[in-house]
Amino acid sequence: MLLREIINSIESVAPRSAQEQWDNSGMQVGDTGREIHSVLLTTDVTIDVVSEAIISGCDLIISHHPLLFHGLKQVCGQTPQARVVEMAIKHDIAIYSAHTNLDSVVGGINTKLAERLGIVDYRLLTESGIGAIGQLPQPMSYLDFIARVHDILDCTYLRYTRPAKEIVQTVALCGGSGAEFIPEAIEQGADAYITADCKYHEFQDAEGQIGLIDIDHWISERHARDIFKDILAPLGIPCIISKQDKTPIQVWQEQKN
Repeated sequence: MLLREIINSIESVAPRSAQEQWDNSGMQVGDTGREIHSVLLTTDVTIDVVSEAIISGCDLIISHHPLLFHGLKQVCGQTPQARVVEMAIKHDIAIYSAHTNLDSVVGGINTKLAERLGIVDYRLLTESGIGAIGQLPQPMSYLDFIARVHDILDCTYLRYTRPAKEIVQTVALCGGSGAEFIPEAIEQGADAYITADCKYHEFQDAEGQIGLIDIDHWISERHARDIFKDILAPLGIPCIISKQDKTPIQVWQEQKN
């Protein structure tokens, strides 16, 4: 199957025109006219993921996060990105990414995250399509909801603020770094807002206004791999979800004897 046919299937769901201006979705490495026989699906493109593609015989990697955000001035192995590019070219592996265009569509990152958490009657949070907001089928306590998020998403860690109300029913969320949309979630009446990468003063400003719940960035978006798999299923091309794709964040836990 030609790579451009695979790209057309992805972009029929998540058109590149929907990406944010600063983003770099699309081809990262390779030629859209080449034949593809099997695909490795990942959140991030790392040396370990490319090595896995080589061992697995995959000639295409599809990622959520683009490998390249800034232009490479040299490809001499001096950065992790340059080493990945070198390895991919050497082993004839193409790389394609769908990032904020996958975030900003119904059926994309945020609405699928809402579905995983059992949120119903959801809609996009912002005019640009980023985020989602909806309702829990039944109200629940804030701490019970936090436990639900932790368990369903299998969080490595979870940070949160004191909410405005101790009962949660309206929930907003944004996979990845979505702290800039906290005011939007408050304005739309969300009781809780789930996102990643929040800073100290963002917690401080949200305290008592909304239940801000901060989780690992990778955890919040790793289901992109399942979305890609579902999109490509009608094509019949073999797709493998990467086993080497993982969060770079390690959480200290004291070892008790």
